Amino acid sequence: MSRPPILAERIAILAVLISLVALSIDAMLPALPAIAADYTLPDPNTAQLILTAFVAGLGLGQLVYGPVSDSFGRRGPILVGLLIYLVGTVICSISDDFNVMLAGRALQGVGAAGPRVVSNALVRDEYAGAQMARIMSFVMAVFIVVPAIAPFIGQVIQALAGWRMIFTVFFVMGLVALTWFSLRYPETHPPSARRPLSVRGVSRDMALCLTNRTTLAFTIAQGLIFGGFFGYLTSAQQIFSDVYGRGAAFPGYFAVLALIVGGASFVNGALVRRVGLIKVCAIAIAVFVLTAAVGVALTYAAGPGRSVSFELFFALMIVIVGSFGFLFGNFNAAAMEPMGRLAGSAAAVIAFVSTLVSIVWGTITGQAFDGTVMPLFVGFLFSAMLAAVFMALAQLKTNAPEVSTQ
Repeated sequence: MSRPPILAERIAILAVLISLVALSIDAMLPALPAIAADYTLPDPNTAQLILTAFVAGLGLGQLVYGPVSDSFGRRGPILVGLLIYLVGTVICSISDDFNVMLAGRALQGVGAAGPRVVSNALVRDEYAGAQMARIMSFVMAVFIVVPAIAPFIGQVIQALAGWRMIFTVFFVMGLVALTWFSLRYPETHPPSARRPLSVRGVSRDMALCLTNRTTLAFTIAQGLIFGGFFGYLTSAQQIFSDVYGRGAAFPGYFAVLALIVGGASFVNGALVRRVGLIKVCAIAIAVFVLTAAVGVALTYAAGPGRSVSFELFFALMIVIVGSFGFLFGNFNAAAMEPMGRLAGSAAAVIAFVSTLVSIVWGTITGQAFDGTVMPLFVGFLFSAMLAAVFMALAQLKTNAPEVSTQ
């Protein structure tokens, strides 16, 4: 029997498990035009559904894996999730029909939800407080690199061997994760700590989450903010290629914006301790709304069918994605704060509801792409304004404590 992994190896395994989601989304971005051409899709925007299907499956899976892992342990759900991910990947790689491709992507998302959700529980089982925060910081430091390099990886693979080879890379990564985790990561949730799985118990926990004003309001706000960002993800390749003619350099620009999100998230960790979570959110949402409004106004001023200059667009995007880095994690923390002992089930419910909201809003934004950046900026503006409304509604509850990350 192998020895338990050292801390550095555990961090590496966790980073690989969590990174499957970002890799499966971002590596596909450069391939969307080729996929649309190969499937002879009448509308290039339809190729965006490849991302939507994955995120939909991810949201559905997140609702299941949390309660299951509380009842049956952590290893089983992660291993099953990885197996489902591999099956979905094979379906995608051999599909000759676009609807079959979408089914495979949804199955990939359902599978990826297992390691994505339960990985957080693995850390929570063994660590708490500052040590847990320290380990998750190391994990996220590795994770942030993946969105930055994934489009470049996808572009290189597509150029050398075609877009179907991207799914071969996904399969290899999933197989590495499955093998490494199964051999080297022990069970962290002993039978004595597990609780029976029942429909009544899960339904009760869901009802408690959805009837808490603070939790529900911040969950919807989180979904709206990510919906705006998802709208950017689904249309980013078209914007950089079709609007600005910079398709070859798209992975580089995407990497810069991804690193800005990661940098903002790290700064946020220190800032909320000094300023307070709610104040940071208020400032970030105000900056988000103002910047998106400027983007809408300047694009309108450019005239019908026209967009702002690339330099101005990229500058506005830097501010917007930076604001996203300050909001997404904070909204999640604020939604979790009132849940206490229901943390595991609450995390699953919050992930499911926020993902559902983000899919609806992000798909509307992405499908509205008309050859300009106006739909993107409008999507950003309304998602941020609505998120601000729900944030305010959460604060109307006078007995709700101010959330602290400490």
